[in-house]
Amino acid sequence: MRAGIIQSNYIPWRGYFDFIDSVDVFVILDDAAFSKGSHRNRNQLKFADGLRWLTVPVNVHLNVPIDEVLIDTRKSDWPVRHERLLHESLDAAPFFADALALWRSGVGSAETRLSPLNMRLIRILCEYLGIRTRLLDARPLGAAGTSTERVIDLLRKLDADAYLSGPSAQDYIDEDLFRKNKIRLEYKTYDYEPYPQRHGDFVGAVSVLDLIANTGPEARRYLKSLTPDQVAVA
Repeated sequence: MRAGIIQSNYIPWRGYFDFIDSVDVFVILDDAAFSKGSHRNRNQLKFADGLRWLTVPVNVHLNVPIDEVLIDTRKSDWPVRHERLLHESLDAAPFFADALALWRSGVGSAETRLSPLNMRLIRILCEYLGIRTRLLDARPLGAAGTSTERVIDLLRKLDADAYLSGPSAQDYIDEDLFRKNKIRLEYKTYDYEPYPQRHGDFVGAVSVLDLIANTGPEARRYLKSLTPDQVAVA
């Protein structure tokens, strides 16, 4: 069984969903510390004047786990602002109604914490994209250790014999631990076909809502990386 482990993001880009679709079980690592300036609470859309961030306002202190981060209720108008930006960016796209309905169904509940909001949107978007991967929350699994040791412990608890990692982890992951534990290690590649898109030259690093608004039921066709994942430990 092939597993992947990543923190939740707000309305992630298509590579995030390709990653989920590439594994049998996907663990959302939201008991990890929140990173300010990351994609945990924000993502980008494309506009006539360039890229802009859609940011969920949060109240957070240093080293707070993602699943304990509170949405800032003093800025309760953020869904209104995000919907306005979605309209400005995508309302001329042929399947904008699909993208807007998916987003609305995710943010429609009054949510006080970031992680449940992200996880609900991820599940909704996976369903639309036809992704059937099992999604799990890391916290109930109770993994021990730090860094690579913790990943190995999670994989053991899942009975996984293969692990798909994000490519940036090559800088710090201990590949020898995978060899020692006889677990296959691969790094994800992100190499995608452009799709029809508004506002000038194509930009891929935007929320998957852009892909859905522009391609609708054909979105899954543009979801797979054109380059095979890199095998580090066979």
